[in-house]
Formats: sequence, structure tokens, C-alpha cells
Amino acid sequence: MKRVMNLSIVYFILAMVSGVFYREFTKSNEFMGHTTLSVLHTHILVLGTAVFLFIALLFKVTTLEENTLYKKFYILYNISFPLLIIMMGVRGSLQVLGTTVSKGLNGMISGISGISHIGITIAFLMLLIAIKKELVKD
Repeated sequence: MKRVMNLSIVYFILAMVSGVFYREFTKSNEFMGHTTLSVLHTHILVLGTAVFLFIALLFKVTTLEENTLYKKFYILYNISFPLLIIMMGVRGSLQVLGTTVSKGLNGMISGISGISHIGITIAFLMLLIAIKKELVKD
């Protein structure tokens, strides 16, 4: 449980830092348009902080922590989610700076983002099945 709570706190700090970065980076570059950075703070807050806070609460009422599927979720999610955060940061920073990227680089950023989304989707499915197994005992 301590590891999950610490992770929730780390994601909370990262969410706050990303919010400040968004505000200051766009202000210092006099950027007024839409950017991926504008939703990074919320993504980290919900998909990082809230998810692991919820899991910590489930640890109190279930044996989820010992579930094999949960352990696989934990690894996959904590590979995929940081990758998503990085790609959102890269994409948003390029948008603010007005940097024109090659088709190849654009495709690479989109591809890595897509792979991270697939990883998160699979991880969430594993988590939901693990929670169901814990809460719905036959």
C-alpha cells in the first residue's frame, strides 16, 4: 500500500508541476492557441493521482495487492502512462514553440502516443478484471 500511495503522491506533484509549466511556458512564449499541454495537468491528476488513490482504498477492503493480474497491471500501466505523459509534453511543447516537424518525427510521436494508449487500455482492462475477481467472489 505504501508504494501505491507514494506513487499517487509522485503523480500529484508531477500534475502540479505540469500545470505550472503549461502556464509559464505559454506565457513566456506569448502563446494563445490550443496546445496538448493544456490537458496534461488533468491527465496526470486523474490517470495518475486518482487511479492510485482509488487502488490504495481498494487495498484496505480487498486482497487486490496479491492479485497476479493487478501486478501485471501495475507494471504495464507504469510503463505506458509515463510514456504518454512524455509524448504529451513533447507534442505540446512543439505546438507552443511553433516548431514544424518532419512527417517522420510527427509519425513517431503519434505512434509512441498510440502505443502508450493501447498499453493503458490493456492495463485498465486487467485492473477492472482483477477488481471484479476481488469484489465478486463466487
